[in-house]
Amino acid sequence: MTEKEAYREKVEAQLESLDARIDLLKAKAKEAKADAKMKYEEQFENLRQKRQTVRTRLDELGEKGEQVWKELKSGVEDALDDLQNAIDSAVAQLEA
Repeated sequence: MTEKEAYREKVEAQLESLDARIDLLKAKAKEAKADAKMKYEEQFENLRQKRQTVRTRLDELGEKGEQVWKELKSGVEDALDDLQNAIDSAVAQLEA
């Protein structure tokens, strides 16, 4: 397994974990009152967009050769961090 393949598998696993957290948030949001649901829907749209950014960057990384992918790695990590922070923020708001 190449370093690129190992990194891609690691990010895929992180993305699956974050997807599970998003699913838990959605379940909690369903229990919220109607007025709060709109607020949560906006957060979920934001999370969806951030997740798509991670997926797009990860797919771009997969298309590049062994030398170029390291240059794209920071973009993937930045997008993943952004998604993680958005999820943490949504969790904090749901639990408040």
